[in-house]
Amino acid sequence: MKEKLGHIIFDYNTLPARLFDLGLIAVIILSVVIVMLDSVASIHAAYGGLFYVLEWVFTLIFTVEYLMRVYVASNRFRYMRSAFGIIDLLSVLPTYFSLFFPGTQYLLVIRFFRVLRIFRLLKLVKFVREGEYVKQALLASSRKILFFLFFILVTVSIIGALMYLIEGEEHGFHSIPEGVYWAIVTITTVGYGDISPQTVPGRMLASLLMIVGYSVLAVPTGIVSAEMASMNEQIRSGLPCGTSCCERIEHDSDAKFCKECGKPLG
Repeated sequence: MKEKLGHIIFDYNTLPARLFDLGLIAVIILSVVIVMLDSVASIHAAYGGLFYVLEWVFTLIFTVEYLMRVYVASNRFRYMRSAFGIIDLLSVLPTYFSLFFPGTQYLLVIRFFRVLRIFRLLKLVKFVREGEYVKQALLASSRKILFFLFFILVTVSIIGALMYLIEGEEHGFHSIPEGVYWAIVTITTVGYGDISPQTVPGRMLASLLMIVGYSVLAVPTGIVSAEMASMNEQIRSGLPCGTSCCERIEHDSDAKFCKECGKPLG
């Protein structure tokens, strides 16, 4: 019974498994729509009680489903640490937290992430593979990106302090943190316009920061793109593990066995 239940919950090739996933996705979408509608004051006033009951019904359904996934998983801890396992858990916690912290139930929109299972259901494996590919590239370039963010943090701190000295409180820069806020808004090319320099030196500094901002936007993209190009030479795509319980799609170019489950590739 446990093995059959595991195939229904984690597999996607059989009819019962497809029906289970389709029903689950329908319930997920319905629950998220109800959460969104409940945030509208007029709708909440008319149907708030009904939405509250339905939300607890959905939460109990997802709680039972999560416990079943933990029970039938071949490796429970691996599932609980996986991205889907964490999302499954987070999709039920806000309702329970709302008993102690009112308003946290609106965080249930995180359930929309669970709809990503539709990629596996519709056999859109190439999208899953590309998602894994991007994730690995981001992880590999994380140190470079962190160093870049640290450099940007130092830059905006210095520029913010200079702008505070140049403009002063009479032009809206009441403190160095406020100057740093202006520098962040400017270097990211957002430009809210709530604070702007009025003096000639301040505008010259702002112009320089705006020009730097355009070049700054391209740096993280270049880092990740270079890492993806490097990975493209080391990793081969399109060689699935061959077991329904393993989700790894990318393998080393000389690999003969799966890193996750040890099954032969091919």
